[in-house]
Amino acid sequence: MTADDTFGRLDDDDYPAYTMGRAAEMLGTTPAFLRALGEARLITPLRSEGGHRRYSRYQLRIAARARELVDQGTPIEAACRIVILEDQLEEAQRINAEYRRAAESVNPTAEA
Repeated sequence: MTADDTFGRLDDDDYPAYTMGRAAEMLGTTPAFLRALGEARLITPLRSEGGHRRYSRYQLRIAARARELVDQGTPIEAACRIVILEDQLEEAQRINAEYRRAAESVNPTAEA
């Protein structure tokens, strides 16, 4: 990958741009917390060619939400499950909205 390719992907939410140390610093947590999220299967960081964990902005948002819950006293396993369910709900709502828009474009006089 060239420098131009990398620069073009910086606004990609799924691009693994952050090292573990930088991700932990941005979240105000420790690398151990990020490893625990990986062990709980909340986030699975990609690995660099050297085997180092790399995180995307999307993964950092997920980790930040888990940290919020843990900071409020929720056990990490429960926090991870809550975040997974929240993410699934958000995706289902997005899909439902797309279906509604598609149905309205086919039959604009139909009531919701």
